[in-house]
Amino acid sequence: MTAPDASIPAPAAAHVLADQRVRMRDGIHLATDVHLPAGYRPGVDAPLPVILERTPYGKTEVSRSEQIGGKLGVPRPEVARHLVAHGFAVVFQDCRGRYGSEGHFTKYLSEGPDGFDTLAWIMQQPWCNGRIGTMGLSYAAHTQMALACLNPPGLACMVLDSGGFSNGYQCGIRQSGAFELKQATWAYKQAKLSPAAQQDPLVLAALEAEDIRQWFTRMPWRPGHSPLASVPEYEDYLFEQWRADTFDDSWRQLGIYAQGYYDAIPDIPVALMSSWYDAYVRTTMENYEGLTQGRQSPVRLIMGPWLHGDRNTVHSGDADFGPRATFDGNLASDWLAFRLAWFQRWLQDAPADQAQAGMTQQGEASQDPTSSPPAHDPVARLFLMGGGSGTRNAADRFDHGGVWIQADAWPLREARPTAFHLHADGRLDTQPPTVPDARITYQYDPRNPVPTLGGALTSGQPVFEGGGFDQREDPRFFGVRQPGLPLASRDDVVVFQTAPLDEDLAVIGPVTVTLHISSDCPDTDFTAKLVDVYPPSADYPQGYALNLTDGIFRCRFHQSWNQANALTPGKVYEIMIEPFATCNLFKRGHRIRLDISSSNFPKYDVNPNSGESAADAREKRIALNTVHASAAYPSRVTLCVASPQDLTPLPASAAPG
Repeated sequence: MTAPDASIPAPAAAHVLADQRVRMRDGIHLATDVHLPAGYRPGVDAPLPVILERTPYGKTEVSRSEQIGGKLGVPRPEVARHLVAHGFAVVFQDCRGRYGSEGHFTKYLSEGPDGFDTLAWIMQQPWCNGRIGTMGLSYAAHTQMALACLNPPGLACMVLDSGGFSNGYQCGIRQSGAFELKQATWAYKQAKLSPAAQQDPLVLAALEAEDIRQWFTRMPWRPGHSPLASVPEYEDYLFEQWRADTFDDSWRQLGIYAQGYYDAIPDIPVALMSSWYDAYVRTTMENYEGLTQGRQSPVRLIMGPWLHGDRNTVHSGDADFGPRATFDGNLASDWLAFRLAWFQRWLQDAPADQAQAGMTQQGEASQDPTSSPPAHDPVARLFLMGGGSGTRNAADRFDHGGVWIQADAWPLREARPTAFHLHADGRLDTQPPTVPDARITYQYDPRNPVPTLGGALTSGQPVFEGGGFDQREDPRFFGVRQPGLPLASRDDVVVFQTAPLDEDLAVIGPVTVTLHISSDCPDTDFTAKLVDVYPPSADYPQGYALNLTDGIFRCRFHQSWNQANALTPGKVYEIMIEPFATCNLFKRGHRIRLDISSSNFPKYDVNPNSGESAADAREKRIALNTVHASAAYPSRVTLCVASPQDLTPLPASAAPG
């Protein structure tokens, strides 16, 4: 824990208009707290710019990742007091069906209209000057993007932290046809906090009696026969998401599909933050693209090495990135100061240099928001993972290391898309295959899926967790059967890797895996995982295979996401797996590795190979799956490669003293 920051004064008490009942268009009232400066007289004193956060996690509850004065986990009213002390009105609101708000909770789909109506209400209040900024992490980022899609009155800027669906079918709920099972663990945890459970001891007792880890051994679940059966409100929406495996109109709904609404979102300044082991990397990058095309207002991108929202940790899983990995003290004095400066700049018209000082304290910034950003206010602040010693540190973690770099665009202009070809002998290199009929065939048994060992995911506890880990089976992970053995030793994991690198190589940007595949089943999955392979060392004599990013492809959607089409047994198809983008320095002597398989459970649901939907399947078949790596059917992974010498470090002076 860091020492308290003496630069953050203890805020004066705020004047709170608690539990305002804000009426939505359908008559439902949402519980809303308004925080105003102490002594402020609504209707008498000058109106104020407003900062809004809409959350399903309790408007007065602790926000787990807020850090003020060295204290990690801060109640939202305390955050409000710090912002109010600088001349803002701050509004926290419980989402529909959560905590003090009325209504039925349907995850994600009410947030657009409810957010619009809330801004319309704020605009009518005597304490509002007509300029509103929004903020929030995770679901509170989703609520922001949902309301922005309706171009609500007063919206002037946003800070989206690890969320804000660009396309829930491809990131956050499903990925390329497969269902993200973090939705199941989240639903179970939040059902226990639902009004139904909090008001009825029997409902809560029924939920508490369930063993969610045991339930994960009995998938798929059945409606009415699941750990959520006692709270139908949560069970219903979960099964709706799970069963909706084609990209139909249900996935184009407001709240989970900003890609269909970018033209409607106002041209306003937006700060986007996520992290390489977060579940919303793709969402963040797609929102960056969608909010910068044909627009004038600045959009800033921040990508750390953390897990979801853990901006002040130095590790993700077992991978340690060093003291420079945190947000606080490296990108700004702290995350609160960064947001405060952002809101002062865009809601209070603070001079750019004054606002910039709160974010980076590196001198004057351009006051023209349409101009190219100066070097000290880069478009992108990216943590380049890697470069560490590879030893076991004092915290018993793997020293992977890393540094912050800056860029004026995403993807980086310095990073060149480079194809690395798969060869049937296990090689991965830039030379295409020349063998006429090279292929690798393996059996995929849905009753024995490859266990999830970390990755870019969140909300999986107590079943699974994200982050960087040695890809070796370990009792900490759900589904592990042979602790100590590497995943690469499994018959259903096909490994391709480069020779040891002759020089350092930075991989920064999108990752695409183009496979030529065939199967003897009407449907199956293929997965891909990018790995940084360290050579043997005294601490890790077997070497260390660190996962960086992974993805999946459900083959019933080989023609279109809009309609399932069975595979013809033995026919060769070209598919594309899109793992999340990454940013990693592969050191000289390391290998770049790509693991291909057909499952990654419990991160994703398991394909039964029978042609049935994975949400309802009762028949499980063993599939004989083939990866083709021949001259006629070349498979490859495309990485964006840069020389480390071409990258621009983010100066250490970016943080105020």
